[in-house]
Amino acid sequence: MSKNSIKTGVIFGLIASLFFATAVFADPPASSGPTISFHGFVSTSFFWQSQDFTFGNGQNAEWPVTNTGSNHNLSGFDVRNTRAWIDITGVSLSNGWTVSGHLEGDFFGGFNGAGPYSAQQETPRLRQAFMKLSNADSGSSFTIGQQWDLLFPIDAIPESLAHIAFPLGFGSGMIGWRFPGVVYSQNLGQAAPDTLAWRLDLGAFSGSWNGPGNNTNFDTAANVDFRPQIEARLHAQEGDWHGFVVGHYSSEDLSGVGGTSPTPITGTITSSALEIGTGWHPGPWSLVAAAYTGKGLGQVFGALAQFGNISEHGVYAQGGYKLAPNWGLYVSYATADPNESDVITWIGNGASGLLKSRQYAADLIFGDGPFGFGVEWMHASLDSTTAATAPAVTTTSGNQISLSAIYKF
Repeated sequence: MSKNSIKTGVIFGLIASLFFATAVFADPPASSGPTISFHGFVSTSFFWQSQDFTFGNGQNAEWPVTNTGSNHNLSGFDVRNTRAWIDITGVSLSNGWTVSGHLEGDFFGGFNGAGPYSAQQETPRLRQAFMKLSNADSGSSFTIGQQWDLLFPIDAIPESLAHIAFPLGFGSGMIGWRFPGVVYSQNLGQAAPDTLAWRLDLGAFSGSWNGPGNNTNFDTAANVDFRPQIEARLHAQEGDWHGFVVGHYSSEDLSGVGGTSPTPITGTITSSALEIGTGWHPGPWSLVAAAYTGKGLGQVFGALAQFGNISEHGVYAQGGYKLAPNWGLYVSYATADPNESDVITWIGNGASGLLKSRQYAADLIFGDGPFGFGVEWMHASLDSTTAATAPAVTTTSGNQISLSAIYKF
């Protein structure tokens, strides 16, 4: 059987499952009204940095911008992690199914203009917006809408009060992103005490790439014809341990919608990834970690957010210890290592090709009910080059110290 046949079978299997679910719910019984709850948190960080950082300074800093020099000290306050969400639950359908909804946003949508007062006018952005159809009897669910893809390690995120929307290691050892799509989840067997509980997740997400057409009008290389991102995740959990393995596949036609864009290197790219991760919380100790290998992963923040047929691998890990009921100490490391020759091929001579990142962090966090306070030190270094062959590598390093507070509601 060809790869295309397998891919087509998986895609249409997911679509058929969705239509089956729609048919099941076509004639629901009368149900009680929904329950609407509003939650979120207010977050603020004071930070000092020795460099400009990629994705932005403050709460979304990950690795230093190349060649910014050794005297680039700056500081500020940042509140963009502040987040709110609405959960709608309690609506019963037929045959044991229920439906719920989730709407979530924060303030990383940029700023209102670029004038002298714009930095204090943070713009909201949509993070997630999905409905979830669940059946507790069968252990099945369908999640439909914008959500985290299966590569993002949602239950293995490093602790930090400064890096929440952009976690420690994001794009620098941790991959994944939010896309519109559908995920089918199925519990495998009935969970029993002292045994592994297994779950299989299958997802199809909207194709996404950097051009060649309009990135916000479904006009990219990943939107040509029918090119969804296909992912599968196997999740296991027992007690205070869980683990997961994830696979990803997609393809991109670099000639674009209409087939008129030039393709000097190659016409198509096949994106693939294999990821394995874990979380463990024995007593006062904690560990979260994940590692991946793959190629063509710019759309999920792989290859240090560089787009092309770039092979790579990455890893992140955080270990922690609860010093007291209200105090925790955490140490983190993350690295992403794109293939050097692939980066040079796709980035081109004269551009800054990003070759390797390393990120270290230490966090001391206090928590008392809904209130938390944290101190974080983060150090990151980045290897880059502008050469076409036999590259001369430049290493740029930077530090960030943050004092953060959070109130959850």
